[in-house]
Amino acid sequence: MLATSIVFASFLLILFLIVGVIGGWVARDYLMNYHEIGKIHPEMYDKNGNIVPDEIVAFRFENYDNNDEEDED
Repeated sequence: MLATSIVFASFLLILFLIVGVIGGWVARDYLMNYHEIGKIHPEMYDKNGNIVPDEIVAFRFENYDNNDEEDED
């Protein structure tokens, strides 16, 4: 009984290993060849379509129009 279950478990282990390797290979092939690479924002290109080599500075303006707070004088 124990020998039968060890043989059965060994076959399942080898089967899962083979399926995992093949599944990983297929997933890697898909991600390397067919997965879309993120696009670069249009602001990062110059007028000729080349990527701007300079540093890009980003500003974030936040409007604090919350009138619920009382002004402290």
